[in-house]
Amino acid sequence: MDHDAYHDNLFLFCSLSRIKFEAMDSSSALKRPPAPLPSQPAGENGTFVNRDRRRGRGTVSNATGRYEPQARVAFDDGWQGLEELPPFKTTVTVDSTRKIITRNESPDISFDRSINPYRGCEHGCVYCFARPTHAYLGMSPGLDFESKLFMKPNAPELLERELSAPGYEPKTIAIGTNTDPYQPIERRYKIMRRILEVLERAGHPVGIVTKSALVLRDLDILARMAQRNLVKVALSVTTLDPKLARVMEPRAPTPSRRLDTLAQLAKAGVPTSVMVAPVIPAINDAEIERILEAAVANGVRHAGYVLLRLPLEIRDLFSEWLKENFPDRHDHVFKLVRDTRGGKDYDSTWGKRQTGTGPVAWMIGRRFEVACERLGINATKRKITTEHFSPPKPAAAQLDLF
Repeated sequence: MDHDAYHDNLFLFCSLSRIKFEAMDSSSALKRPPAPLPSQPAGENGTFVNRDRRRGRGTVSNATGRYEPQARVAFDDGWQGLEELPPFKTTVTVDSTRKIITRNESPDISFDRSINPYRGCEHGCVYCFARPTHAYLGMSPGLDFESKLFMKPNAPELLERELSAPGYEPKTIAIGTNTDPYQPIERRYKIMRRILEVLERAGHPVGIVTKSALVLRDLDILARMAQRNLVKVALSVTTLDPKLARVMEPRAPTPSRRLDTLAQLAKAGVPTSVMVAPVIPAINDAEIERILEAAVANGVRHAGYVLLRLPLEIRDLFSEWLKENFPDRHDHVFKLVRDTRGGKDYDSTWGKRQTGTGPVAWMIGRRFEVACERLGINATKRKITTEHFSPPKPAAAQLDLF
């Protein structure tokens, strides 16, 4: 080999080695892969989960939480097929929180405090805007949010302590604005019922939002509180089509069951309302009027709506869901969504995030308003009161009486 050929081969070898080591470094598990673009949802990067493993779940993937230093993807290494992995099972872990009342200063919502007895929600609603909160726990807003749940068993005791704190001023506490307090595991743990018992004894007002018929279990407490103007209950009804509901909210009660729940609450004298939420253009927006008509037929006289919100990871999760269930509508739905958000997938601006902007959002809002006017919905307002509030006495103080 002549001198020039030797140097050419040596340069080629070094160049190939450099390329090899650079490739190894760029694929290292110590570095997260780039965030997926809107046209490339997370599930296409190796986080898609086989249908058999996620049967009865809402989302199709389980991408690593956004705060994690490592991103994990599933791939077949030849030793065990991905189809042999076990299905996702629901687990419940104790959340040892120190405070139970959460405060907020958002100017576009009607409450400044709330309680969440659980983290994560087994209902599995693909659009749930609480999903990104699971990233704070080091978990995925995808399937982890539906299957790795956290409960707060000491919530009633914490609530009693916070209500009895010096200087506490009562205002309506919202429950169910993040995750559903009557999701399936509440049947076993009964945390929500114990919270209501504390609120009833203290004469404290509460507003509840749920999708579950399990709320009827506590009808005895709710009816007594309603007689003192201490409670109101809203049920979300996204569609009247049971097949669509099963796809969007796989472990939530059927639409007919929710309407029957509203009827029983209204019959017992509990102030009720229906939430047409979320309204998803080209998916369920055609049902706005029918949902309101069905609610009125079941005794409901108040209603609200919220436009689909896609903050953070929900955008990709929703995109994946559309591609699996409505592939022919995917692009059209996102075009309409962006038309309601100033050309973006989501706009979190206060005053705009709930209802959107632009002609499409205006049309949805106007249709809702016209239907409410025609049906006599929201014609009156019934306020709940704080006049019955009396700070609960700690157990030690009660024992002193004896």
